[in-house]
Amino acid sequence: MIDAWTIRPFSSLGDYEACVALQEETWGHGFSERVPTAILKVSQILGGVAAGAWSADGRLLGFVFGMTGQRDGEPVHWSDMLAVRPEARSSGLGTALKHYQRTRMLEAGIHTVLWTFDPLRARNAHLNFTRLGVRSDEYVEDMYGATDSPLHRGIGTDRLVVRWELDDPEVEARVAGTFEPPASTERLPAALDVLEGPPGLERPGSPHLGLESSRVTVCVPANIGGIMQAAPELALEWRRRSRLALTHYLARGWEVRAFLRDAGSPRYLLVRVAQPGDAATESIPAPSS
Repeated sequence: MIDAWTIRPFSSLGDYEACVALQEETWGHGFSERVPTAILKVSQILGGVAAGAWSADGRLLGFVFGMTGQRDGEPVHWSDMLAVRPEARSSGLGTALKHYQRTRMLEAGIHTVLWTFDPLRARNAHLNFTRLGVRSDEYVEDMYGATDSPLHRGIGTDRLVVRWELDDPEVEARVAGTFEPPASTERLPAALDVLEGPPGLERPGSPHLGLESSRVTVCVPANIGGIMQAAPELALEWRRRSRLALTHYLARGWEVRAFLRDAGSPRYLLVRVAQPGDAATESIPAPSS
């Protein structure tokens, strides 16, 4: 496992070209949505982030890229891409790249970072919710349309939009490694559960859309990539049913607060938040993952 790297902004043409090459290695050769060298450079001029993690021998191990602007009149940073080479995954590099991005944005006076990810990707969900402390109340169906990436083929590009409040006390504690979520053994009602499928595969149950609990869960497969390869129609069923469960509850006042992997299938924790006219609701800490 790779456990040493140096993170710095891209500065030379070779740096930018290495980033474009890693995009193609990650999302597929000729990936039509890749960010070219010129945009990587311009984003830095306009206050964005285009930086890579380099090994001791000068190999690009991963990168993070984002743009800075406004959304709804609020200054924000949109984190557009993050990729880590397979041999450097599970090393903490993805988290380190996000921490680097956070530092740069706080130095620039930006306190909110937004990005999207595929809610069926359990590894990314764990990084975003458990390691970084994001929240989400926005689901976008087929956000990027049809792409030619093998990572998206057959199941579309549905995305959760996550919000990372950089100076939130919980986020600061997670970054510092001092956050200790309370243990939870409570069995929560499932808006979407997992059933036994073909050998070695999981299949989704039927969504439960009438739950009124303040906390509900939505299960996702542990390895959607494997299901896409072995049983494409089952992968598409995961997309349809998870989309139905998540959009239903997010539209009715729940918010994704955590990603749980403590027992059974991985699952999102959705918490009911106060709506106009509601009585005050208690602050509910996320259970441990």
